[in-house]
Amino acid sequence: MWNHFAEAWQLAPFGQYIFNSSFTAIIIVLIQVLNSALIAYAFTQFTFRGKNVLFAIVLLTYMLPAAATYVPSYVILANLNMLDTYEGLILSNAVSVFGIFLFRQAFMQIPKELIEAARMDGAGHFLVLWRIVYPLSKPTFISFALISLVQNYNSYLWPSLIMNSAEKQLITTGLRQFFIQEGAYGIQWPLIMAASTFAILPLLLLFALAQKWFINGISDQGLK
Repeated sequence: MWNHFAEAWQLAPFGQYIFNSSFTAIIIVLIQVLNSALIAYAFTQFTFRGKNVLFAIVLLTYMLPAAATYVPSYVILANLNMLDTYEGLILSNAVSVFGIFLFRQAFMQIPKELIEAARMDGAGHFLVLWRIVYPLSKPTFISFALISLVQNYNSYLWPSLIMNSAEKQLITTGLRQFFIQEGAYGIQWPLIMAASTFAILPLLLLFALAQKWFINGISDQGLK
């Protein structure tokens, strides 16, 4: 019933929860895309001693269970006085090993002749990355950004460990708090379903928009 949406919205600050999740997820995605692209570019375009060993070490960190990193990450944030802060949440998620691997695989498919021609014309590495590499691997950028945004928006366990202030709760932890508050909402399933709709609505809008961008990215891969 429509009145359940209005009632659920008034019982908890879902607008603030959605803003917190969207804001932190977008910042994290921007940082991850930037550093993943830069690191992948270095692995594919630079030649230096120990490159393969270094990449293997990066991949090995991806094999660690996420829960195994929570204690040392918590201690580091505590020493930096970044617990219960947006900065701590963003910093602790600033690097994506999956993004580095994904971009590296995409960059390896780009013809080296294009990059060599750009370098001969005097283009620097950042210009090559922006004008050559990025347009030819745009679908990879869009796909990773979408995956990372959904993952960070839906993140629950780690934010619940380091974020304690009510005004800084993400939508996942806020929804759980709404569910268990005073033991009442656990039996009010219409309100729970309405609140869950608030949580997934931004993702539905994201998929509707990202589908168009993804198709445009695929159709813009022709060599010019």
